[in-house]
Amino acid sequence: MNGRVVVIGVGNPLRGDDGVGPATVEALRGRVPDDTVLTVSDGEPARMLDLWRGADTVFVVEALRTRPARPGELHTLTAADAADRTAATASTHALGLGECLALAEVLGQLPQRLVVHAMEVADVELGAPLSEAVRSALPELIDRVAASVRQAHEPNREQ
Repeated sequence: MNGRVVVIGVGNPLRGDDGVGPATVEALRGRVPDDTVLTVSDGEPARMLDLWRGADTVFVVEALRTRPARPGELHTLTAADAADRTAATASTHALGLGECLALAEVLGQLPQRLVVHAMEVADVELGAPLSEAVRSALPELIDRVAASVRQAHEPNREQ
């Protein structure tokens, strides 16, 4: 174990609420320990696996489209929960997080600990800004992710 912590904000900031992951990562700069890797991704599975390669703990921040939509609703999921839940939801990416996690598991590339912080979203139209519901819930999401990252860096954290 190397203690490496990676936060990946998945999404496209040019597609409205799908930009919640990148917006969260940007807001985390200066709020988490300096050795935390903060990065964004379009969610393509091979790139995701490269981004978390060698990490002990990975936090994925993702937009979640559900039916019916409850924009701004927050979820904290394990890798298994995320794979189950995202399999039944729509993704704005060619392959969703569920497929990425399944690939990582098959290849033996899941990190020791992977947590998904997801926000339900509604408007993912090209050129749209973050919706009011997502903007309103964003500070709580940022706080949750920052707290998770700080906890992951604690030397005596529960394994």
